[in-house]
Amino acid sequence: MNDLLTIVSAAGPLAGGWSVHGLWMRRRLSAARRDPLSGLWTRAPFERRAARVLARHQQVVVVLVDLDGFKALNDTFGHAAGDAAIRATAASLNDALSGQRGAVVARLGGDEFAAAVPLPDSFTLPWLLRGLHGALTAPFRHAGRDLTVGASIGAALSSDLSPDTRRAGPEALPVLLRLADEAMYAAKRAGGGWNYPAATGRRCATAAGRRAGRPGTHAPHHEEAA
Repeated sequence: MNDLLTIVSAAGPLAGGWSVHGLWMRRRLSAARRDPLSGLWTRAPFERRAARVLARHQQVVVVLVDLDGFKALNDTFGHAAGDAAIRATAASLNDALSGQRGAVVARLGGDEFAAAVPLPDSFTLPWLLRGLHGALTAPFRHAGRDLTVGASIGAALSSDLSPDTRRAGPEALPVLLRLADEAMYAAKRAGGGWNYPAATGRRCATAAGRRAGRPGTHAPHHEEAA
């Protein structure tokens, strides 16, 4: 009996150590999947989570955001101001989407961000995009100054895909990302703002992974959102 108590008492600290080590490892793995500057998911974990959101919800909007005037901000006020703009953008996205249960937000790289957001119905989409744009373009404080950046936002709804594409599961996400990319680029060409070309079944205007409007691509007409 005494031998058993000795073994148990000796194993206690070891088990506790492994438990702490496991928690540390999980935290390290989670941190590795997040962008160190913004704290948002990076591309690969975002794509996995967004695919699950699409599988679980009937209607999901995929949103792409590209900041306008980001290079000019860096050139004028320095890279620290650019970093502050990235952090402010991440905070604005998190705040604006905090009420959208199941939303997933990421920084894809540079000044480009993405989100996958479940929606109760498509009628709420303009209000969502308008609110996002307002939040992203609000002034942020850096080194005693109020600074701003613009934002071009493109969106694509899962309900706008063909039934076959929706049923394809993970394959639906790349299609929605390309459509959102086209819509975002159209908004950028128009001077910023947000854009959702609400045409069901519209073909993606992307060739070889390049946005329409670049050399070697052809784009159909995009309806600009009011």
